[in-house]
Amino acid sequence: MILEALGSAVLGLALAWAALQCLSHRLPVRVLVLATGVAGALFGDFVTHSALGSGPLLPSLIGAAVFSVASVSLLLRPAGRLRRRSAPA
Repeated sequence: MILEALGSAVLGLALAWAALQCLSHRLPVRVLVLATGVAGALFGDFVTHSALGSGPLLPSLIGAAVFSVASVSLLLRPAGRLRRRSAPA
């Protein structure tokens, strides 16, 4: 169980780092993104492990990856071209 949690945390950290590399202009502070990725992965591992019980490692890691990506995606800001312009006066 400890190795499963450690693997999930490393997976969340890697996914958050990859998001920072691709979308750094649309994400907030680096520390917040990395912490959110790890926390999301640990929560996803907990939920998956609670739902499926102790079994193979792969479903827990998939659940951790899904929750990590979902939680990091909530931090995305809109791109500059999507921002609403104010009406001319």
